[in-house]
Amino acid sequence: MKQDTALIIIDMINKMDFDGGENLLENSLPVAKRLRKFKKEVKQQGVPVIYVNDNFGLWQDNATELLEECKKGIGKPVVEQMEPDEDDYFIIKPKHSGFFGTQLSILLDHLDVKNLILTGVAGDICVIFTANDAYMREYNIWVPENGTASEYKNDNENALRIMKRSLGARTDLLDSSLLNDIFSR
Repeated sequence: MKQDTALIIIDMINKMDFDGGENLLENSLPVAKRLRKFKKEVKQQGVPVIYVNDNFGLWQDNATELLEECKKGIGKPVVEQMEPDEDDYFIIKPKHSGFFGTQLSILLDHLDVKNLILTGVAGDICVIFTANDAYMREYNIWVPENGTASEYKNDNENALRIMKRSLGARTDLLDSSLLNDIFSR
């Protein structure tokens, strides 16, 4: 069991009903397929899964209502692949970072997590902001290069380079067999 690691899934529950949403959807579909498989594999190794998701202006809704609302947008194929399991955690965030204005730090402390696998969308916005805040809190960070997507592939690649260079993030491909080695290198 990898008890000091958590898989964070950022904004994959998403209507994608905004300018550029079509591009994000196209780039997110292959990520969702890989991430769904990876999620299942790491859960079998004892890794908790934490969804950190935008509220999309639904301040009074709960996770179930947010999920149903997001299924009404063009992002429905991603939402259906990435639906949380009963034992997954779900945190609603008000801004770009998963840490800003949320209970994520408290939950990670409660779970004794030291290592974060950050995945989701958009790599060049919410993932990088969350990674920056994780770095500032001294977490070890793995942002798999094939576990994030942005509206534009080039922007996603640039964000990954910044996270690797400036935040010390590992960017190895999603591979559950790396779980025990990725943070010890």
